[in-house]
Amino acid sequence: MSPEPAPEQRVIGLLGGMSWQSTAEYYRLVNELVAERLGGLHSARCVLYSVDFAPVAEAQAAQRWDEALPPLVEASDALVRAGADVVVLCTNTMHLLAPRLAERLPVPLLHIGEVTARAVLAAGVRRVGLLGTAFTMEKSFYRELLADHGVETITPEARDREAVHRIIYEELCRGVFTEDSRREYLAVVDRLVARGAQGVVYGCTEIELLLDGSAAPVPVFPTTRLHAEAAVRFALGSRTASTA
Repeated sequence: MSPEPAPEQRVIGLLGGMSWQSTAEYYRLVNELVAERLGGLHSARCVLYSVDFAPVAEAQAAQRWDEALPPLVEASDALVRAGADVVVLCTNTMHLLAPRLAERLPVPLLHIGEVTARAVLAAGVRRVGLLGTAFTMEKSFYRELLADHGVETITPEARDREAVHRIIYEELCRGVFTEDSRREYLAVVDRLVARGAQGVVYGCTEIELLLDGSAAPVPVFPTTRLHAEAAVRFALGSRTASTA
């Protein structure tokens, strides 16, 4: 008997560059996951648009979120013109703008928070600690989304939030991964668990480049991998993946 033909893949549109470090991880993951599912020399059908992160980061720091939207709209439009059947915004923080971006798209936007919430619930966890940029930890958009799914969120204390944010922008986004920062993050995780967190969301796409979750005392939810897995499920035939 001849082997079954592989399913026709939908095209994944990766909207990345925030930072390029984690975007490279997205590209690796979607290709590895497709190869695992289909075997042989199969790889993902995907297109990638990587924005210049510096202007976006400046807009974030100044809380000028309206200025950060046009580059995302331009990039997503380019992905759709290139054939993307779904857009994957390769960052947690910029999902603050996901509703405004999704309403401009003729294809689904696969929401990283929705994907994460489903994974948390599937693990039987109802209270999570949230690590991420200061914007993700302190603004309400991520916590409210999780709350809509029945998940309570605990964020680190102010000093820990400052440390987590600083390490992301000064180190992880620049490709710097140190044992000191790893220990500092694990100490923050321990303090979240002591306050009642049953699991921890790595709510910044760079964090799992530093932490693999093996040393955490509770389940961890690596949002980059979860997002990539959902994108591959969509590409290979599941239209029930969580979209905005």
